[in-house]
Amino acid sequence: MDVSEIAKAIYTVNRHAKAALEPQHLYYIKQKSIDNLLEENKAEKIGLHFTKQPKHSNQHSMLLVKVDQYYFHIPPNKKDFKQLEHLGELDEDFRNERVRMSLSEAKRILYKYIDWKPDKKPQKQQYGSNYYTPSSLGQWPPNNKKKY
Repeated sequence: MDVSEIAKAIYTVNRHAKAALEPQHLYYIKQKSIDNLLEENKAEKIGLHFTKQPKHSNQHSMLLVKVDQYYFHIPPNKKDFKQLEHLGELDEDFRNERVRMSLSEAKRILYKYIDWKPDKKPQKQQYGSNYYTPSSLGQWPPNNKKKY
């Protein structure tokens, strides 16, 4: 697959993950894709950055990775702290080039790249009666209303 297309797909997934209510799956496919690219020497570890949002008031770092012409942050491992230079604070002025790609297209590209297959969700069994019981809402009091 073309590294440029994979990088654009990662960018799109990452952008959507930042605003998603449940971003775990999007971050998972981003991480898995970058890990595969690093294994194939199609991505490069640049260094470590301090994050903008410390966890529990403790400063922590993220690994900066270059894929094609795009830069991404992923969690570092212990080797990264020993082998890579710490670049200090994140440069807030730097932005990746914008990509116009739908999330579904980006996911399709990354799923194919990481050879990911969705779990088959079991069909929900519907329980219920075969008999219909109409609601009585709005039918009370009866039509022969007495005025008081």
